Amino acid sequence: MNAPATAPLSREERSRLTRSAAIASTTVAALLLSLKIYAAWRTGSAAMLGSLADTALDIIASLSTLVGVWVASQPADHDHRFGHGKAEALAALVQVVLISISAVGIAARAVQQWLGGVRPEEAETGIAVSVIALLATFALLAWQRHVIKRTSSVAIRTDHVHYQSDVLLNLGVIAALALDSWTGFSGADPLFALAIAGWLAWNAFQASREAVDNLMDKEWPVEKRERLLEIIRGTPGLEGVHDLRTRTSGDRDFAQFHVWVDGDMTVRDAHDVMDRIEAQLEHEFPGTEFLIHPDPDGLREGGAYASVDLLETGPDPELLPRTEARP
Repeated sequence: MNAPATAPLSREERSRLTRSAAIASTTVAALLLSLKIYAAWRTGSAAMLGSLADTALDIIASLSTLVGVWVASQPADHDHRFGHGKAEALAALVQVVLISISAVGIAARAVQQWLGGVRPEEAETGIAVSVIALLATFALLAWQRHVIKRTSSVAIRTDHVHYQSDVLLNLGVIAALALDSWTGFSGADPLFALAIAGWLAWNAFQASREAVDNLMDKEWPVEKRERLLEIIRGTPGLEGVHDLRTRTSGDRDFAQFHVWVDGDMTVRDAHDVMDRIEAQLEHEFPGTEFLIHPDPDGLREGGAYASVDLLETGPDPELLPRTEARP
């Protein structure tokens, strides 16, 4: 694996990019809200009403994202020694809740309209507004992709998923209005509204997973931990590695592990070994905080709590119950 393709961003630059994406999202949502209020009033379409409800929640979600990325950009302080990165995951969960509420509301309205036999009017107005919404959404998605590529922000990524669903939503509104008005298919509007609701619910589920993983301190992927071990394998003076723990908080990664060194080493020599390991890792994982603890080789816990040398086994044994770990 090669070194990262892009240099790590400063905290100020990352904050500027994430805030710009959140502000752009809020601005687009406010513009579309005004247009869709008019279109929903003129057409009476369930699909358009669903689109309107989704856009109204977009504003709340975008504001929560703006607050989340602002809090996450604050440096570590006395009460938050690991920083404020998890504010992004909290903002993402707020969005997930709002997306879910939107899906339920759209589905309920679609069923009500289907049973009532209500049909939309003035399809041209709804279609024109949906086309404008599509163009604005495509522009926003392009900027969000740029920001996500540079910052890996979980809050912006969740917002991006939401606006990706808006593309399908607006296409669904156009199709529903066109089919109902120009082909006489009276069930098109509520049918497409139900499909939109299902799509939003699925996206809410998918978007929640990364946020929950972030909040629950899920371990790095196995491949990433394997890369960490591969980098430090063969370091002079290193006898083994055990008790590797990793997690991600916002844009920051954390890794801690114990290393076995020669028991006859001086503290200074053992410290030099850890410095070499940390220097190698910082090149591959810039911005990651490492905590390395030295243990004298041979001082290993026995029985059910035996430590496993990860340089020999890889990171997987650490995920097994201690009773299954090989001594």
